Amino acid sequence: MNFKQKLNVIKAFIFDVDGVLSPNTIPLDSNGVPQRMSNVKDGYSINLANRLGYIIGIITGGKEEAVRLRFENLGLNPADIYLAQADKVAAYEDIKARYGLDDSQIIYMGDDIPDLKVMERVGVPVCPADAAPEILEIAVYVSDKEGGRGCARDVIEQTLRAHNNWMSHPDAYTW
Repeated sequence: MNFKQKLNVIKAFIFDVDGVLSPNTIPLDSNGVPQRMSNVKDGYSINLANRLGYIIGIITGGKEEAVRLRFENLGLNPADIYLAQADKVAAYEDIKARYGLDDSQIIYMGDDIPDLKVMERVGVPVCPADAAPEILEIAVYVSDKEGGRGCARDVIEQTLRAHNNWMSHPDAYTW
């Protein structure tokens, strides 16, 4: 089954943050705290998919509450935002169990070695264009967008189009 065919059964999107929803480089404030950037188009598509009933999860090794606030402000369920995750597989399995999902119903977008074990389990492993070679090797789809530059929008838009929910749904025109 090719990537486009796999989209037909997708019910959930799970994203890493650093290198996926934010660029690979992160400025630090004077206290050494990372100051992540986020892509507005990624945010719009995450919010839209969430309002359309798709499950959206965030699994990151980052610890900053600003990350949680960003995704809560986009409407995500706080229980689906996992910060400080050394073991991303445990968080992935928790989302699966809570929603009764099968691996085939989930897209996971990661970009580096900490994402590898989840990407080996998930039904549709995808990555940004600038992912690590090991991740590029196992991804069934590589976005033409780099991390933090619209790669999440790319996979969400393709999925919503496959489900006839992109631009044809009334919620597409609101925020």
